[in-house]
Amino acid sequence: MSEDQAIVFIVDDDPSVRNGLDALLRSVALRVQTFSSAEEFLRSTRPDAPGCIVLDIRLPGPSGLDLQRELLKTGDYPPIIFISGHADVPVSVRAMKDGAIEFLTKPFRDHDLLEAIQLGIARDRMRRENARAMAELRARFETLTPREREVMALIATGRSNKQVGGKLDVAEITVKVHRAQVMRKMEAHSLVDLARMADRLGITPQTPE
Repeated sequence: MSEDQAIVFIVDDDPSVRNGLDALLRSVALRVQTFSSAEEFLRSTRPDAPGCIVLDIRLPGPSGLDLQRELLKTGDYPPIIFISGHADVPVSVRAMKDGAIEFLTKPFRDHDLLEAIQLGIARDRMRRENARAMAELRARFETLTPREREVMALIATGRSNKQVGGKLDVAEITVKVHRAQVMRKMEAHSLVDLARMADRLGITPQTPE
């Protein structure tokens, strides 16, 4: 499966619901995997692709909320759309507080579900892209020497080469060399760009003020 081909995971113990949703989503060119329980979903090997989960609140064994809590522990899971045969306000509020993007009560309109799914897929694409960009940024940072990391932290705060040299007790020309290496290795186009990178990485100067 292509990494760009979105997939929807349906978790519902009712075969008629699973089959109906499977047919609906495939009719709009979405990939689908169906599961009858939370355990089956957790045991499965799922494609590395953007998507979302359509999850029934009431399931045999662990509930939909139990599955949501289990996924929350990983911090890396697709957006969740809850479906339920009961309009349970406290449960829906809890699900939304824990990050669900929608709570639909059966019977719901196909349009409402498809709209929520498209929103979920779009959010997951963004989440995955942000994670990929962050991993690449960390990988570039790992190529810096300890001294280059010190220089990066200092110049990212707007200090001049002379000020950085004073902080690190090195010659200004040495700072210039390290600074050029930092900009090259981090693929930064400007000091503003480098400052944004430092902020994303949580980098702060380690030398005393």
